[in-house]
Amino acid sequence: MAEMQHVAIVGGGATGAALAYFLSLREVKVTILEAKTDVGFGVSKANSGIVHGGFHLPVSTLEGKLELQGNQAFKKLAQELHFPYNRCGIIMAAFSQEELAIVEGFYRRGVENRVPGMEWCSPERLRELEPGLADGVLGGLLAPDGGVVEPYGYVFSLCSQARRNGAEILTDFRVEKARFADGKWHISASDGRSCTADYVVNAAGLYADKVSAVFGGESFSILPRKGDEYLLDKTVPYRPGHVIFPVPTEHSKGVLVIPTAGGTTMVGPTARMTEDKEDTSTTAQDREEIFKIAQKMIPAVSQRDIIASFCGLRPVLQNWTGKFMLQISAKAPALIQAAGIQSPGLTASPAIAEYLIGLLEKAGLNAPCKKEVAPLPEYAKPLREMTPEEADLKFQEDPAWTKIVCRCEMVSEAEIVRAVRMGHTTLDGVKFFTRAGMGRCQAGFCTARILQIIARETGKTVQEITKRGGASRITAENEVAK
Repeated sequence: MAEMQHVAIVGGGATGAALAYFLSLREVKVTILEAKTDVGFGVSKANSGIVHGGFHLPVSTLEGKLELQGNQAFKKLAQELHFPYNRCGIIMAAFSQEELAIVEGFYRRGVENRVPGMEWCSPERLRELEPGLADGVLGGLLAPDGGVVEPYGYVFSLCSQARRNGAEILTDFRVEKARFADGKWHISASDGRSCTADYVVNAAGLYADKVSAVFGGESFSILPRKGDEYLLDKTVPYRPGHVIFPVPTEHSKGVLVIPTAGGTTMVGPTARMTEDKEDTSTTAQDREEIFKIAQKMIPAVSQRDIIASFCGLRPVLQNWTGKFMLQISAKAPALIQAAGIQSPGLTASPAIAEYLIGLLEKAGLNAPCKKEVAPLPEYAKPLREMTPEEADLKFQEDPAWTKIVCRCEMVSEAEIVRAVRMGHTTLDGVKFFTRAGMGRCQAGFCTARILQIIARETGKTVQEITKRGGASRITAENEVAK
């Protein structure tokens, strides 16, 4: 019997996770090599979470085609893997005659792309859909299949099911060296660990240029485009029911008002180029600019309701036609490039995964579909969604289900234990998996208790636990207040 072929995926973000999941349904060994302490901690972590509607780009482009295909895949994936997702629809509104002409162009493109349910909306129709829109709206479009997803929940769900299907995930694996010998890649991490694979997919986000150089692949440069985002409290006076888009600029889809899949409202992002791949700072100037733009669409949006700010970095390929680099390397053997995956990369990720599998097969991979795969997971309903009767039944199974750790998001001790046992052993890992710490107090009341639970479950001391891996330690003390 021939030995099963092995694909190593460098990068555990949305692209790498989706590829790992779809490959795990085939007869092939799959390993994710993730440089950070948990999957989804790179570009995907600080993402707007938009599932784009399929009208921004023509389907004659690769990005436009994959965006539309990816959009249509999300409903089924969410039903099967149970990540937070809401097909709430997207509105693009115009507030001047110039904007109206541009939005009409996007509407026509959506119709040409055969986007399901595209609707041209009069001012009256837009106000029916969104009563909070500013006076003076002249018209716009509705793309009902657009929506929102929790990007980290999406990545976690893909990786968890891939692991159930036999995939391996190596975290804190910083690729340092690679050599191709005897028909295989021999990959070494900075900590001395190693991995051998028949094929490598470079899905390393902001660092795909560095990874390509390690493998002797194409020479290219990726610069980050910064995007400041602001989360508003759940008790805001007005929360839109749709994602509200402005007329986009040349380099950005503009400042959006987003009803997130987690129940908050997000405002942003900016679009500023930087050369620092670790620069996630936000500024008062950008905040003022963002809210000035957002309030022209939704006047009720207010800085007074901000509970958190953060900055995402989008990997922008320099001197490259199009946004995505998806190709078999012409310079290195058995290397597939998946670089420059910026917007609409999250939306397109299921389709990108299938496209990459096609490239792998073209490069020689033989990976027929498995006859049997792991059962799909059952929905693990969080405590905040349970009825009192359901919560009482969970209490009978385990009293930790009604020990509230995060009061803002109603997260129980049992849910945090589950997160840790699934491998999320940092404060951010637990936060992204459970939403503990994402509410109004931003972990002001629950951090100490979460640290204690992680320490108890892992055997670590509290001072060994980090926020996001590396040197991001929470405390230097021997213990936290009990």
